[in-house]
Order: sequence, then C-alpha cells, then structure tokens
Amino acid sequence: METKVVKIGNKVIGGGNPILIQSMTNTKTENVDDTVAQINALTALGCDIIRCAVPTMEAAKALKEIKKQITIPLVADIHFDYKLAIAAIENGADKIRINPGNIGSAERVRAVVDAAKERNIPIRVGVNSGSLEKDLVEKYHGVTAEGLVESALDKVKLIEDMGYDNLVISIKSSDVMMCVKAHELISDKTNHPLHVGITEAGTIISGNIKSAIGLGLILSQGIGDTIRVSLTGSPLEEIKSAKLILRTLGLRKCGIEVVSCPTCGRTQIDLIGLANQVETMVSGYDLDIKVAVMGCVVNGPGEAKEADLGVAGGIGEGLIIKHGEVFKKVPESELLGALKYELDHWGE
Repeated sequence: METKVVKIGNKVIGGGNPILIQSMTNTKTENVDDTVAQINALTALGCDIIRCAVPTMEAAKALKEIKKQITIPLVADIHFDYKLAIAAIENGADKIRINPGNIGSAERVRAVVDAAKERNIPIRVGVNSGSLEKDLVEKYHGVTAEGLVESALDKVKLIEDMGYDNLVISIKSSDVMMCVKAHELISDKTNHPLHVGITEAGTIISGNIKSAIGLGLILSQGIGDTIRVSLTGSPLEEIKSAKLILRTLGLRKCGIEVVSCPTCGRTQIDLIGLANQVETMVSGYDLDIKVAVMGCVVNGPGEAKEADLGVAGGIGEGLIIKHGEVFKKVPESELLGALKYELDHWGE
C-alpha cells in the first residue's frame, strides 16, 4: 500500500522507501549523557529513528543538547501537556508523537500543530486500544479494530482541518489480531505513512512472539512504513528483533543471519553458549551472509551446506565449514576465534 513520503530529520519513510526501525530510550531524558550513550549504542546496532519520553520541561530542554551528540532523527513523545510538545519542537525534535485525545482542547492541539507547521516537522498521531474514547467503545460494543481506525482518522481530520497534513499514523493494541485487522482497515482509508507495532507486547519471549506474528501479518501485506518492536527489556533487544523480522520477511538485508540447530543427545559441545556468542559477535559485521552453528559432526556439515560459513561441533573440537565444504578442524576453545577470523577476512 503506497503511502506518501514523510521526512523525519535526515531520513524518509513512506512512498515505497525501506521500512525504518525505531526504538525508545528508557533512560531519563533529562540525563543527557546516559540518553546519548544509549542512542548511540542503538544507532550502532541498526536503529534508524529514536524516540525519547518528554514528561517534564527539563526533558524538553535536554533535547537540544542530545541532538548535538547523535546522528539519527529524534522523536519527542508527549502526553497530556501541550506546552511540552511546543518546547520539544523549539528544542529541535525532528518529529513529535502526540495523542490529540489527551492533549486537551482544540485550541491546545492547534498550538502544537502551528509550532510543528512553522518548522515543517511531522506529527505522529498515536491511538492505543487502552485509551479509546468512551463513545467509540459504546458505538462498537467494546474496544475493536473499527473503533481504533475511526478514532485515528478523527484525530487526523482534526489536524488536517487545521491546515496541516505532515502526519504519520499509529494504531496500536496489545491484542495482536485486533491490531492486524485495524491496519488492514486503515490502509484502504489513508495515504499517511503507518508506524506499526504491537503495544505492551511483553517480555523478551512473549513480546518477540507477539511482535513477530503481528508485524509479520501486517508487513507481509505491504502495509507499514516504520516499525517498533516493543519489549519489556533493553531497547537494544528491540533493534535485534526488528532487524530479524524484516530480514525474515525479505524486506531488508540486515547483516549476518545466524542459523543454529536445536540441541540433541549427540551434541558434544556447549552449543547453546556458542550459538549465543556467535549471534552477539556477528551483529557488528555488515556482511550479507548466512552463518550456521551446528551441534554435531553427524548432520552438521550437511546442514551447514546452505550457509556461507559454519561451525559443527565434535568431542572437544569442531569443524569450520566454508561454502559447504569442511575447511579445517580446531579445538572447541578456538571455534569462536576461528569463526571470527573468517568473518574478518571474508571476501579476501
């Protein structure tokens, strides 16, 4: 579903451009050093756009210094106080996220819209199932996808009627299938870019599963322009998951793909530890290759043939497999180092 192009700082979304990955800092925005350090770590991992909570005027003012020390667009997350939205815009936010429903009167929303219009920065209009208006809950006999869509489009129209259409829409729910249906419904009713995510998805395991299913169903239909995987955990995990979801769907080449076999009674090495070490290690490489981590020499070499590079464990040792062929044998303690050497010299 082709949407219009929206510029966010030095990035663009919509119009068939690559889907960009977002996350949100969990530091105190007022603490500039901690926030900058986290944003730069996220950027190194592949975060394209970062959002910071702005709950206080001090946080809004901190954005000016944060902006000087980062390289990706910064979105200010505002709730309730329209003055914080205006202050965030004045201090250099590349985009603001508001729910017009909790900003207050139309005059207050207009004040925010006018400030955004003056600098031509986009407004993300966010609607969550948890904050759906009572009249829409009554109209649709509960919280529904139809209610979410109507709520979002009402808020979009409110801002458009104020003479501004530099908008991004997000409609989020912790109910995965409701979220999917809402995106299917709204994609036919607007050409504004869509920010997609499953809100309050949960901890690392449940959040990843719910996000993978929800984002997978939505993105596979060509719906969505930017994503956030919401996890109760480190924002760094959100970036890893988002990259993997996009790569699995064939929507982005995101560095090295690691495949590893489940453990079984034949496993003679610490496969779980090795696979996790490999996954962490390869995140720093910008190579479009597949790396296999296999637990035994019975099936390992055969299973690794589809990978560009692989390791297969034996008793206290392992094989390095390159382009489907056994390349060399090394002690278990040297497997990770040997794999790193091959990655460092890949393509030579």
